Amino acid sequence: MKLNLPKSKVTIACFILFSIFNLNAQAQEVITLQKAIDLTLERNLTIKQSQFTEALTDEDLKQSKYNLLPNLTAGPQASFNFGRNIDPSTNQFTNQRIFALSGNLSTQVTLFQGGQLRNQIIANRLQLDADRSSTAKVKNDLILNVVTTYLSVLTNQDLVAAALQQIDIAKITLDRAQKSYDVGNQTLADLSQAKAQVSTADLNYTTAQNQFDLSVLTLKQYMEMPPSTSIAVEKPDISKLSDVSTVFDAEAVLKTALSVNPDISLAEARQKVAAQRIKVAKGNYYPSVVLFGQAGSNYSDARKLPGAITPTGKLDTIGFVQNSRNAVVVPNFTQGVTKYPVGKQLSDNFNQSVGISLQIPIFGRFAARTSVRKAKISFEYAEVTTQLARTNLGKIIYQAVWDVRAADKKYQSTQQTYQANKEAFNVIQQRYNVGLINSLDYNTSLTNLNKSQFDLIQAKYEVVFRSKIIDYYLGNPIKL
Repeated sequence: MKLNLPKSKVTIACFILFSIFNLNAQAQEVITLQKAIDLTLERNLTIKQSQFTEALTDEDLKQSKYNLLPNLTAGPQASFNFGRNIDPSTNQFTNQRIFALSGNLSTQVTLFQGGQLRNQIIANRLQLDADRSSTAKVKNDLILNVVTTYLSVLTNQDLVAAALQQIDIAKITLDRAQKSYDVGNQTLADLSQAKAQVSTADLNYTTAQNQFDLSVLTLKQYMEMPPSTSIAVEKPDISKLSDVSTVFDAEAVLKTALSVNPDISLAEARQKVAAQRIKVAKGNYYPSVVLFGQAGSNYSDARKLPGAITPTGKLDTIGFVQNSRNAVVVPNFTQGVTKYPVGKQLSDNFNQSVGISLQIPIFGRFAARTSVRKAKISFEYAEVTTQLARTNLGKIIYQAVWDVRAADKKYQSTQQTYQANKEAFNVIQQRYNVGLINSLDYNTSLTNLNKSQFDLIQAKYEVVFRSKIIDYYLGNPIKL
């Protein structure tokens, strides 16, 4: 039956379908490998954590430099004193309420402390280098993880496409089996096998789709994207493997990797920090010399200034004439007092001091010796860690070189297997269509073809992945 629709309606329908498709395409963000790496380096929270640690160490380095400067402190104080107490201005006992002010300004600078200040600056600078190496390691590890996940997405994407093709072939086979069964050319067992093949294809698709969704989710997590974000991974043309190196000299790769690998750089940087901290700890054996100075003053409202001297009109007997009773008298005088102004009293009481303090460690319950021993143990631990990092890297490099060779051989083998199964299936399919073989042989051949196709897809991406692993350890940029 043929439907005749007006051209205008057909045009509108096509426009609507195109618009829907275009909106869906625009809603999906296309992610290339380089974009995935860039977004990860820009957004990943693990990198930000490492950068925060780096920033904290940078502040420690600045503070260790500031410790070379003299400090300056001020200590003002105000108080009300009641009852019998000592006047802080005259240091005499008094029995009245006193309002007192006092304050001092003090400073000190360390002249010598066993070289600890200088050695601590060096240690903090080395620690900053170590933290920067740690950040570089985090970035490199994430780049490798992104590349691995990206290739996993591409692999699973091809497996999903292959699984859909299997479903289409299985459904066609089932349709033929149903028609043959209806006319009596096949048995119920043949029909059941065809149905089982469709179920198996559906299961393979479900498994492949689940693995694809999981790998996409992992990639989004590296890029710090919400799980609901719709993305489309750009598939590079890796059908031509001529640019993918599969032959490497393990010793040459290891030699280069030892000089560029962030794991080795980090271990060596931490070893230098541990060595420097031994010098910092040894500074506790030496005396410290501190130059200090202080200036201060005080005020008390109980303190008065002497006033004018005036006669009282009275006479005071100061003695008697010898051998007579005639008294010797003098006029009596009284002296007044006036208020002692705050400014003048503070000025008059202003005092200064300067001096040098020497502290010699004699016995500190072996704290200095313990700190030195612990620092030496930490250095030996860092030294072993560096050697272990080099040993592990050598093992990884040799394993990576062997893996890429094995992957290349596997890819060549799967290519031959797939081609052989494809040719065999084409022959069996022709014979099956004319009834020369049964459905069991047909389904067995189809299963073998599907499995070899899956193996070929996985082997193809494995070669690329193994080769990129070598590039990673050589310090080369990873790109497809």
